[in-house]
Amino acid sequence: MKRLALLAAPFALAACGTSEPEPAPSPTPTPAQPRTLVGADLDLSLLGAKIVGPQGPEVETVLSAGNRQIGTMVSFVACPEGTTECIPGNMPEGTIYTYVHSVTLAEAPADEPEAAPSEGPEVVESPPTLFRTTAKAHGFNAAVGYAKAQAQATLGSEDAISITSDDGQLIWRVVDGSGWKPGTTLTFWWQSTLAPDGPADAYLLEVEGNQAVARGPFPAMKKAASAKPAN
Repeated sequence: MKRLALLAAPFALAACGTSEPEPAPSPTPTPAQPRTLVGADLDLSLLGAKIVGPQGPEVETVLSAGNRQIGTMVSFVACPEGTTECIPGNMPEGTIYTYVHSVTLAEAPADEPEAAPSEGPEVVESPPTLFRTTAKAHGFNAAVGYAKAQAQATLGSEDAISITSDDGQLIWRVVDGSGWKPGTTLTFWWQSTLAPDGPADAYLLEVEGNQAVARGPFPAMKKAASAKPAN
């Protein structure tokens, strides 16, 4: 019996020394980083007829922050060049729709004091100046830009605006130039394979620390085709 016990001991020790393999770590999804887009100039000659909605061919909205109007936005959506009547229901599948938004800053009040010059060597970061979508740009085909002549006249540089896509949302940001002055206009555009689903509170203007939600034409998420009944 002692001999059997001695023989069994190494196996018992070996069993005690074994352990279950550690489970492989589950992969952690990496958040998508903002993607820089190349902005093209707005060429109205390449656009066809505009979509005519309940408010006509253009949608105008007042941009307000608190109890103050900081600007206006006029938007329209156009079919491709050569289209004489832009009716989404009559357009072929794959039609590209161009969304155009012209934003004009309100004139500064006459009694508004001028900003005092900064003093000291410290660098104070100014608030961002940008226009953006607040929802994913459904059907976006990567064509995007702004009116470069306006950027040159308003900001002093036609390359003063950078464009990024962040989680499907489009952001036009003023990154150079002399600043967006009151009373001046900048026009932004982008394209989608989806027609607008009517005006939506899907845009935002941020300037001088003020934010204003903008209402304009925006495409709805494409609905999935209904399943065919089983035979």
